[in-house]
Amino acid sequence: MKSVSTASPLVSVIIPAYNAEAFIQRTLTSVLSQTYKNLEVLVIDDGSTDRTVEIVQAMAEGDRRIHLLQQPNSGVAAARNLGIKHAKGEFIAPLDADDIWYPQNIEKQVQCFLTSDETVGLVYSWSVDIDEKDVPTGEFRAANIGGYIYKALICHNFLGNASASLIRRTCLEKVGYYNQELRKQGAEGCEDWDLYLRIAEYYQFRAIPEFLIGYRKISSSMSGNFKKMARSHALMLQTVQNKHPEMPTLLYRLSSSSFYMYLARQSSQYGNDCGTLFWLVQALKADYITPLIRYGLYTLSLKSLLRLSIRSMKSIFSLNSPDQIYRRSGQSPHLISIAELQSRHFSIKFKLFAGHVLHRLLLAI
Repeated sequence: MKSVSTASPLVSVIIPAYNAEAFIQRTLTSVLSQTYKNLEVLVIDDGSTDRTVEIVQAMAEGDRRIHLLQQPNSGVAAARNLGIKHAKGEFIAPLDADDIWYPQNIEKQVQCFLTSDETVGLVYSWSVDIDEKDVPTGEFRAANIGGYIYKALICHNFLGNASASLIRRTCLEKVGYYNQELRKQGAEGCEDWDLYLRIAEYYQFRAIPEFLIGYRKISSSMSGNFKKMARSHALMLQTVQNKHPEMPTLLYRLSSSSFYMYLARQSSQYGNDCGTLFWLVQALKADYITPLIRYGLYTLSLKSLLRLSIRSMKSIFSLNSPDQIYRRSGQSPHLISIAELQSRHFSIKFKLFAGHVLHRLLLAI
């Protein structure tokens, strides 16, 4: 059953941008290269002091679908909300200013909506982590959880990031836009998860089981500000718990533990070994059982302790830097292609199976 007014509905792409000169051109190019063409692209400059505005204006001269909005620096939630208020599309497609879409992303997401009824409010695609040169690093986000998924989403943001979703505009009119209050409390980072949860209370989700999003991981990105993210998650979770006191406390413990494990993995990727150990301890404090069955608890602990030991040895014996030691031992990051990642059937199927089991167990609670 078609649930949209035309076979080619307008999609409004919302891109908040703050000092994004390094990547905004590549991000916009990935949007303009979409096989789905009925787009408007709203770039919201959030008080940038670099060449972001200049780059966007130059690209807008070559493609009239690009529109630049500007505001004083107010945070990502306020920038997204300004874009949504100006959007004319039947669907809203958030995209961070350093991420990219692969060519068929919007086409496949819209097609999913065209074959669904109005109970479906959000469609998401799979993501791969990419480096500064747009090359996949080997890490990925893949889930095939659909339907009414509120409980599973409390435990884990399986969508992975803010650039993976296409949202029906009427959903936002019902549940509200991004939460700007988190920034005022020094707690940015989970605005997208918070919105997904509010949508999931009333609408079904659908997944596109293909890697169609390039999620950039660099140390200067928002995802590197772990304390703000942890506070953002805690405030979001407290809001959910206040709204749904009938939910088992187990869900909230699982959510905190899973999120702290995520922060530990990110800290490790950025080479912050003390931070890695700190977040692993927080995961155990939140829930002392489930982290023990995650292999990441052991691999991250050993890796961090090894690197800290090497640094200590360096300070004592004046060895080469740890980074040089790792490079010589073949432990540098392994960059792969999308096709190679897609061929990793076991790791993808395991992640999908684990997500499916979790969803089924939570439905039974």
